[in-house]
Amino acid sequence: MNYDIYFKTKLEEKHKENNLRSLKSYTPINAVTVRWDGKDYLMMASNNYLGLTHHPQVQQAAVDASKRYGTGSGGARLTSGTFPLFTELEQELARCKGTESALVFNTGYMANVGTISAIANKEWVIVSDELNHASIIDGCRLSGATIERYKHKDVEEVEFLLQKYRGARILLITDSVFSMDGDIAPLHDLQRLSRDYHALLMVDDAHATGVIGHGIADYYDIHDVDIQLGTLSKALGSVGGFVAASRNIIQYLINYSRSFIFSTALSPADIGAALAALRIIETDRTLISKLQDNSRYMASKLIELGIPCDDETPIFPIVIGDNEKTLRAAMELQDKGIIITAIRPPTVPIGESRLRLTVTAAHSREQLDYVASALDETLQAIL
Repeated sequence: MNYDIYFKTKLEEKHKENNLRSLKSYTPINAVTVRWDGKDYLMMASNNYLGLTHHPQVQQAAVDASKRYGTGSGGARLTSGTFPLFTELEQELARCKGTESALVFNTGYMANVGTISAIANKEWVIVSDELNHASIIDGCRLSGATIERYKHKDVEEVEFLLQKYRGARILLITDSVFSMDGDIAPLHDLQRLSRDYHALLMVDDAHATGVIGHGIADYYDIHDVDIQLGTLSKALGSVGGFVAASRNIIQYLINYSRSFIFSTALSPADIGAALAALRIIETDRTLISKLQDNSRYMASKLIELGIPCDDETPIFPIVIGDNEKTLRAAMELQDKGIIITAIRPPTVPIGESRLRLTVTAAHSREQLDYVASALDETLQAIL
């Protein structure tokens, strides 16, 4: 069997579907500008929501941590130990999320996969929103649990499923801010149902931490979410993931989560940067307020163009539907000096390909005006 031909054929299938992906080597210039092939572009596809990747305090913290503790961690935390910055960061994360304890993972993906597969097994039932992130889906599959997916944000179906499995061990999981649609989970209802039916409630705050306050529990002023998962790589401007929960749950994950146990720990620079970023958003809400102002402003511009959207988050899906048209729109915008990624299946359902526009606190009003104008021209030409 010629395996090279097999792989080439699979790639050709992707190409025919206008669904082939490739890497581009952008050079970041600042929080909102990248350089590619000798030209500068306005980045409107980043999850760097607060622009903290280029904040002087965050950059200096990364440098200081590397000088003090070295460039790498040297091993997994259970074998070669935990340097002090890890402890400081986990204490700060727990305080930020209002929980007893927290645990840092290497990525948000590993946090989801490692937490879900450690907690649930074939004796459990997982009730999960159909639009939850791929890392949640993969964690559910790895767990071996019975998986029930409910229609997006459909609280009535959630209750039906919880009634159906009453008495079982149930893990109820939702994204807090959905990464491809930008809408917010109905946490009040999910929290109530989790208590009524004795389910363990887990929320993925990856796109909520530092975006809608300290996260969805902060946004709704709810104080007893069982598991709050998040990332250090979006609004916090570093890399990594985390889980905030009770002391018992965190100790359980330290002993049972394979993606934690068997991974070399993050570098000191990663942890130093994340800790500095977290302290910035805990002590000064200015950047979060700026992000929310920019989100509302962008929403108003899109609505003027006839593009329906909400203004609660900085994620704006511009659904085109057809893969080829979506790619053409992204290329037209690139020609205008703007990077907005064409999102296609399997990231979104077939027929719902879209441009995913994201706003940050670092964007200026003039930049947002230019993006709105370029979008108007592009969509009129494409659609």
